[in-house]
Amino acid sequence: MTDRIASCSCGRLTVRTVGEPVRVSICHCLACQRRTGSVFSAQARFPAEATSIDGPSREYVGTGDEGTSARFHFCTECGCTVFYLMDAFPGFVAIPVGAFADPDFPQPRVSVYGVRKHHWVRLPDGIESGD
Repeated sequence: MTDRIASCSCGRLTVRTVGEPVRVSICHCLACQRRTGSVFSAQARFPAEATSIDGPSREYVGTGDEGTSARFHFCTECGCTVFYLMDAFPGFVAIPVGAFADPDFPQPRVSVYGVRKHHWVRLPDGIESGD
């Protein structure tokens, strides 16, 4: 079984995961663009029982393009978002793929909100569109 650790930049907030993610996706919604400061977000979803969170965090409740809320947890020291809990998917923990700092992390299989995708972004062949 695969164990991984996601963390903030300073290492005070971590999430240890056991097993493979149930979903790895890319989101192009405007809320994710603003939250990440990038043109899309990439996240991995794990069952809550496959995660172990350690360290202090603060919570920001954000609302996505469809009106559903998520509770983003970020480090109180460096401000990096390390995990979030989505009201639409109780029992799961979403973790930004970059928090794993692992170039071998499984690639996204789903892309959502393609209508908001920047025209110059190219996605992997065969990725499922959840638009």
